[in-house]
Amino acid sequence: MPLDELDRCNSPHLSPVSETFVPIDWAVATPRADRVRVRAHTCDCLPVAYELCQAAGLMFIRRTSRGEGATVVHESPWQRVCEVEELWRRLLEGTAR
Repeated sequence: MPLDELDRCNSPHLSPVSETFVPIDWAVATPRADRVRVRAHTCDCLPVAYELCQAAGLMFIRRTSRGEGATVVHESPWQRVCEVEELWRRLLEGTAR
């Protein structure tokens, strides 16, 4: 997507991934809570979008990949709020993927 189109989006986009990024331990999403609150999200104009989620006193990041007629959802480990907020910051900065 051209940069001028990205500038018109209302939600943040990820920074380019760093050469020294830390991999996130993604797992296939499984229902663990009745309600999940989305606290923040990246723009969904690209094939992969991320959501910072909170449920049952914990937080996690949800990654949704769309393409080829299928949608695949993965989640980061569910952890304490401070740990996942830091992971979210690193994801946005490109130092975690």
